[in-house]
Amino acid sequence: MSPILLFTVVISYFAILLAVAWFTGRNSTNESFFIGNKNSNWMLVAFGMIGTSLSGVTFVSVPGGVGSGNFFYFQIVLGYLLGYMVIAFVLIPLYYKLNVTSIYTYLEKRFGVNAHKVGAFFFILSRLVGATARLYLVISILQIFIFDRLGIPFELTALVILILILLYTFEGGVKTIIYTDTLQTTGMLVGLVICIYFIVKEMNLDFGSALSMMNAKGYTKIFNTDVMAGSFCLKHIVGGMFIAIAMTGLDQEMMQKNISVKTIKDSQKNILSFSMVLVLVNFLFLFLGGMLYLYAESKGIKVAPDDLFPTIALSDTFSGVIGIIFILALISALFPSVDGAITSITSCFCIDILNLNGREGSEKEKRKTRLKVHFTFAVLFFMMVLIFKAINDKLIIDFILKFASITYGPLLGLFSFGILTQRKLNDKLIWAVCIIAPIIVLSIDVLCSPEWYEKKLHVELGLKELSQSIFNGYKIGNELILINGIFTFAGLYFISKNDAQHHQNFVNQQTQTQA
Repeated sequence: MSPILLFTVVISYFAILLAVAWFTGRNSTNESFFIGNKNSNWMLVAFGMIGTSLSGVTFVSVPGGVGSGNFFYFQIVLGYLLGYMVIAFVLIPLYYKLNVTSIYTYLEKRFGVNAHKVGAFFFILSRLVGATARLYLVISILQIFIFDRLGIPFELTALVILILILLYTFEGGVKTIIYTDTLQTTGMLVGLVICIYFIVKEMNLDFGSALSMMNAKGYTKIFNTDVMAGSFCLKHIVGGMFIAIAMTGLDQEMMQKNISVKTIKDSQKNILSFSMVLVLVNFLFLFLGGMLYLYAESKGIKVAPDDLFPTIALSDTFSGVIGIIFILALISALFPSVDGAITSITSCFCIDILNLNGREGSEKEKRKTRLKVHFTFAVLFFMMVLIFKAINDKLIIDFILKFASITYGPLLGLFSFGILTQRKLNDKLIWAVCIIAPIIVLSIDVLCSPEWYEKKLHVELGLKELSQSIFNGYKIGNELILINGIFTFAGLYFISKNDAQHHQNFVNQQTQTQA
């Protein structure tokens, strides 16, 4: 397929986003940038969040993972569903009672300034690394199929894409992103369905017969009953539940959109409807993965898992229309996760680290500070993408989930400690606990799965025999985030004391804020 045609499609897509940004960003203020003036339509928020949750990694890596992992990923999705129930009925009421702009304000009200800063720090770290990993994956695909053929270097591609994202997010913020995410989610889902239809049609199958063929190959197996495996069903379901709680309910990017909705009930409807649709969409991605492997086997195609979908979609077998739809769907899947990340990181740094809302100064001065922060993080995004290119590991969904389990664990521990206990923390020791706990958990995980780290780090750790003697072949899966949260919770308990009066003061403050 002509790279010039695909390049034109990408540029046209960005032009539409810029037009939407101009229309929605007019007369924007800091409040509309941070929380959309708390006047967002819950249905638009719910629909747009699908694209943010899935991202380009899901679009490429989840189908690519079917070949080695069957439909085991669906176990995590079922866990997500349980986690979203906790978010809807525990966390959202808490945030609305406190009337927060940043969810990490809760930690300061409950424990003190250091807890607030710790929460913001781990969120910024998590999103900075996770979003740039996703960005790298999709840019690398665009590079192979479009920009390399035009003689455009990877670095220039990444720079231009980040500049375009900066242009359509720097003014309107959340107010703009809610609309652009809706547009992009539509593009992604329509592209997903069309790609499935054409691949099924190309193989002269229908939906039922395609499932039967996948089942014969073992691809449709959902539940792994091997207790020692990292993908054991309970590990994935429990891990998925806490990943959803941490990466959505304790994540400023995701909750920034939720708390931009006017009422608690609308925000809860948003989460519940979004979670149901997400289950269906993830199943479609897994179904697509099964079809891709069946098709690849029939044609003798052998490529890396993350290259499978783009290789087939952009091959000469399919018409140019499918290639265009794939590119549109791919970038539609990418940008909701990146534009939301850079906006939420900017909001978090301004509100939680710089305390922009509490500082004196005019709206114009605060806006100038916000724009500087926004630009600085765009530069950091660019640097991180270059680091991922140097590492050059495109099977990246495993890395993102692993990294999230390490960085979101302290958030899970802090919030659960605040909600489940009435104890007061020694504010000076919070940083120590929230840094030491993930290091301990990471060390355990390295001992448990040295081969995973050897593959990612490209070094010989020499820990396989030690791992076998200690863990007897047991592999930690997505329950890693729960283990991390438990270690953090335990550490916080040791630096706390029972203080019923302190907790009562916090409850009274909640009541006054709500009133």
